[in-house]
Amino acid sequence: MFSKQIDLYALTIGIAFCGYAVSQAADYPSKPVRLVVPLSPAGPADTVSRLIARKLTDSLGQSVVVDNRAGGSTIIGTEIVARAPADGYTLLTVTTTHAVNPSVLKKLPYDPVRDFSPVTLIEAAPFMLVVHPSVAANTLGEFIALARNKPGRINYASAGNGSSQHLTTELFRAAATIDLVHVPYKGAGPGFIDLVAGHVQTTFTSTVSAMQYVNSKQLRGLAVTSLKRLAIAPALPTIAESGFPGFESSSWVGMLAPAATPQPVIDRLYREVAAALKANDVVETLSSIGAEPRGLSPAEFAAYFQSEMRKWAEVIRRGGIHLD
Repeated sequence: MFSKQIDLYALTIGIAFCGYAVSQAADYPSKPVRLVVPLSPAGPADTVSRLIARKLTDSLGQSVVVDNRAGGSTIIGTEIVARAPADGYTLLTVTTTHAVNPSVLKKLPYDPVRDFSPVTLIEAAPFMLVVHPSVAANTLGEFIALARNKPGRINYASAGNGSSQHLTTELFRAAATIDLVHVPYKGAGPGFIDLVAGHVQTTFTSTVSAMQYVNSKQLRGLAVTSLKRLAIAPALPTIAESGFPGFESSSWVGMLAPAATPQPVIDRLYREVAAALKANDVVETLSSIGAEPRGLSPAEFAAYFQSEMRKWAEVIRRGGIHLD
């Protein structure tokens, strides 16, 4: 009898909680929403966040305010959201760094999976493999053959240890079984300048950054890291179609909420972001920074994030990579 009473009590509490969550979602949002961006203003992720925040402000009928909390390789801003109430009024912009940090940092003040509820993958920006014209390779196959014939003699630039450029090159280096020398810079800009000047021979860079230099013959494009060819460079093959099936790498932006945020709130946010990603001005802005709209569902984003964590963990383990 006592056991049945406990079960009935638990059921009553569960029904009451579900009722509260539904009611909360029905009233959502009733006040401004904060979107924490754990990065400095003006970068690609910040640009995307502000674009989506403006769209959500219109569709939700409440202000969505971007709050830049940079520092600690995105840890400072991320921890703020991990500890925030799970009510949908504090959201987080995440990038590829969120999937990389667990493997390059010994300890995080939050669990990147358990402490968050996925909302959606907003966009992904693939990379282009470019070389200086002095490199005697016009195709990806020729570049791989050259690198194999000259192990340790081709230098590649990156934005620093653990950066997307670094990890993407290491992923490619392992797949192609070639030996390239890593030259880390403090940011992508200085490395790109040295590539154009011929001080380093190659890098993976954003398609938008690369195209004007490829078109002017200052650099040579060899391949892209998306699974399908890009509209901006339709003549360039993907690495995946060039003998490395499934090869994919991109710099992506997504949205998370604190764990246990009511599912109806998550679903509402997902629907609004997915609708915003179809707007012409959003598509045009994303295209201008070399990104493609994605709009994955919460479940799809969760699966994608897990796959990204596994992929980069293996690259980091195999390469013995650590942050500066």
